Amino acid sequence: MRPTLACVFLFGAGIFLAVILVLADAGLWPFCLAYFGFALVALGSDAVLALPARRLAVRVVPPGLLYIGDRDELEIVLLPGGGQGRARVEALCDVGPILERPPPVDVSVEAGIEAVVTVPLVPLRRGTAEILRLWLRWHGPLGLIEKRRVVLVAAEIPVVPNTRAVRNAAVLFFARDAAFGLKTQSQRGEGSEFESLRDYVPGLDHRAIDWKHSARHRSLLCKEFRSERNHPIVLAFDTGQLMSEPLDGVPRLDHAVNAGLLLAYTSMRYGDRIGIFGFDSEVRLASDPVGGSQNFWRIQQASARLDYRHEETNFTLGLTNLLGRLNRRSLVILQTEFVDTVTAGLMVENLGRLAARHLVLFVTLQDPALRAVFDAPPVTYPDMARAAIADDFMRERQIVFERLRRMGIQCLDAPSGRLGVDLVNRYLLIARRELV
Repeated sequence: MRPTLACVFLFGAGIFLAVILVLADAGLWPFCLAYFGFALVALGSDAVLALPARRLAVRVVPPGLLYIGDRDELEIVLLPGGGQGRARVEALCDVGPILERPPPVDVSVEAGIEAVVTVPLVPLRRGTAEILRLWLRWHGPLGLIEKRRVVLVAAEIPVVPNTRAVRNAAVLFFARDAAFGLKTQSQRGEGSEFESLRDYVPGLDHRAIDWKHSARHRSLLCKEFRSERNHPIVLAFDTGQLMSEPLDGVPRLDHAVNAGLLLAYTSMRYGDRIGIFGFDSEVRLASDPVGGSQNFWRIQQASARLDYRHEETNFTLGLTNLLGRLNRRSLVILQTEFVDTVTAGLMVENLGRLAARHLVLFVTLQDPALRAVFDAPPVTYPDMARAAIADDFMRERQIVFERLRRMGIQCLDAPSGRLGVDLVNRYLLIARRELV
């Protein structure tokens, strides 16, 4: 319990008034004592009528899981058992370094009535988030006394890849194509694997007519094809220091993991097999490709083991190790980051070796800060210098992308908000053209 600023002003005004009265007439000093007596009575009354801290029951309900790139809420239940009829309680939550510091929230409480307030929780990275303690404070009815209470919470919440966003986004893809389920179904009219013969009807492709069988049966017959499945897809993640930098409040690696999980869920529903590969200065994770949407939890657990590393990425070691693990043509989706053509030299050279035997999709994230500096109108000389430097960086990125395209490597440079959707759309385009 401590005095508020209003209490300080009350007694400070009394001192100023006492000096004025004594200077005006020394016989007025009893009025000064009366004023201070009144202030002390008001202060004591406010302390007595304020909500007692021991009678405020507090219950904290943390969420079971937090998803990176998403937000959840911490529920605080307050039940005052006595004291004044109403109070305005301000709550501030003390959290660990993995969580963004939440703003203070306040709620009106009344004796005998349960009040609920929620505190937003925004994870900054994967790991174990900590809710350390809860700070509560409220004033008396006159606003002269402030009471405080500290509630030790000590709750730990795991922060995992955003599978909630994966499933929500996957619904948009499969709502228009409900034919894909857990059972293997033939998708006719796509692909190059022969399925069956059917009678020719106007509108079918003339190139699909089987003239040999048509002559034998004396009627035009067309070949039907089905989509090939069971392609191995490797999600390769660069876990080096550049991927640990935050982008829109979330590390680049977490943006990549979320997009990779969406692609994994989609491709497993389409019948392909998914594997995870993570590397920086050395190989950190390598899982064999698995198929079937019922095994999506394996991909989720494997991606959760991709940790942040503040080390330089060794593309020669990582991509050579990956090349030695693949025994058939696969789709390799590398999610990484680079700065300029100098740092990307070894990366481009090793990607060329990998692209000679496999189909490679090179994925990076656009930097909105760099684009904002480039697009901002230059007003001063420092603005012009920053815009010129940003133009050099963007030009060098385009040079690297052009070199990769000339080697037959597909490139995708997407903003963080559209990375998952753009990656799935590119995968569907690759599957439709049967480039694997």
